[in-house]
Amino acid sequence: MAATDPETAQRQTEEIEALSAIYGDEWCAIDEDEKIFCIKISECLENPKWTLCLQVILPPEYPTTAPPIYQLNAPWLLGQEYAEIANNLEDIYAQNLGESILYLWVEKIREILIEKSQSSAPEPNVKKITEETIVEYEEDFSLESQPFQPYAAVTLNFDLPESEEDEELPPICHGNPITDRRSTFQAHLAPVVTLKQVKSVLAKLNENKKIASATHNIYAYRIYCEDKQTFLQDSEDDGETAAGGRLLHLMQILNVRNVLVVVSRWYGGILLGPDRFKHINNCARNILVEQNYTNFSENVSKQLGKNKRTRKDKKKIEC
Repeated sequence: MAATDPETAQRQTEEIEALSAIYGDEWCAIDEDEKIFCIKISECLENPKWTLCLQVILPPEYPTTAPPIYQLNAPWLLGQEYAEIANNLEDIYAQNLGESILYLWVEKIREILIEKSQSSAPEPNVKKITEETIVEYEEDFSLESQPFQPYAAVTLNFDLPESEEDEELPPICHGNPITDRRSTFQAHLAPVVTLKQVKSVLAKLNENKKIASATHNIYAYRIYCEDKQTFLQDSEDDGETAAGGRLLHLMQILNVRNVLVVVSRWYGGILLGPDRFKHINNCARNILVEQNYTNFSENVSKQLGKNKRTRKDKKKIEC
């Protein structure tokens, strides 16, 4: 079921890696070769009352010319409710033709579950759950927030005006390392609002002998320009092919702004294959959550309410 077009295949891979990093244990790969995945969606993370499993199959033409094939599973999901959710998902696809939409689907379903939990609807009878609706999740490196849109990207340029020369060095945070088969990955994060700060943080990190000796120092940054209402963003692979672009894609899906993320990798002599990208994304996601650049894990309801208010204005502020 793999995509035959290289560009389409790359888009699928990047979306899968980002969703895995974002949703963590909620995301499950049933058959990676056939592109079959399942995600467990609840209205909240602690003591959820409403839960639904979304299973998707990505056809070779997705996302360019075909939607995902999907199935909704929940013991409380009756015909009318199933149809209402299905209509919402199909509307999202029709409004975003050619775009990656799984994140939008998941968050729409979560929004519906939140509305149900806040309404007078009786809680689902969990005793009716059958084996068909219980999904066992594989242990995996893992990782929600704003949907990806094609923001304006500006190439990094360190020829800056003198007015920025005296800017203070932003504080730099370091995440917990991930080690796999002797390779170690660690993320570093700093708030940035100018390219001068990006340069300063990268230079400061390079002063650390351990970081400077890393096999790769992959980075990506996103700065929101209020005056132009667009994003200044770029990434660097540092020899790890496509890693910077994948990291930037994750940051776009999370809709983080005014932040630089660097992921250092110290190669241990054993090839990790695609797992290295999972570790890079997980390091980045973890430190973004720890530093409150995405408050999904603590305040889903509030964020979704904000999304509703701003969705109509998105096209005005995105390029």
